Amino acid sequence: MKIFIKDQTSELAHHLDILKDIPVMPYAIDDLKAKSSFIAVGNKTTAIKLDRSFLSDYDIFPTTIMTSLAEWNVDRREMQVGDTIVQQVYLPPTSLFSQKVIFGVRICEIIDEPKRKGFSYETLEGHVENGVSTFVLEETERGLEFRIHTHSTPGTLLAKLLGPIFSVPYQAYCTRKALVYVKCRIERAGSNVSID
Repeated sequence: MKIFIKDQTSELAHHLDILKDIPVMPYAIDDLKAKSSFIAVGNKTTAIKLDRSFLSDYDIFPTTIMTSLAEWNVDRREMQVGDTIVQQVYLPPTSLFSQKVIFGVRICEIIDEPKRKGFSYETLEGHVENGVSTFVLEETERGLEFRIHTHSTPGTLLAKLLGPIFSVPYQAYCTRKALVYVKCRIERAGSNVSID
């Protein structure tokens, strides 16, 4: 984790190069707290194809919360297991008057099933959270849903100390904002969408 006052958007490629060599934080999945959130983004009678580029572009969080750069975007190719993402998180969630915190995550799974599309990543050493997060667009019996599922625990001593009053509420806030952001993005693409 690195903290800056100046926006690091123009330096994300440099930070990404450094983070490629940082290992994933060790964890035991059974020791982590699981959280799952979802939002409906379509109904069972959907008909047209959905542009899922927000998943492959990692465009899941509003830019007031975070900007990022993914290794596969730099290399102009598809996402692969082992790819690194550099995240610039804004604390508080505004790009103007905030601390810019640099974290890294690494893709550990790509989900490409007929009714489920998405990916999972693990946090790199120094991240405020330790664990794995999964982002999935899924056709369910209720309709099309976007899901965020995490298994995590505070990743630093400071996060452990401030977790109950800061990191846990902030993580919940970011998750809610991401769900609404993705829903709005899908709705702008068309009111009738499917995962096919």
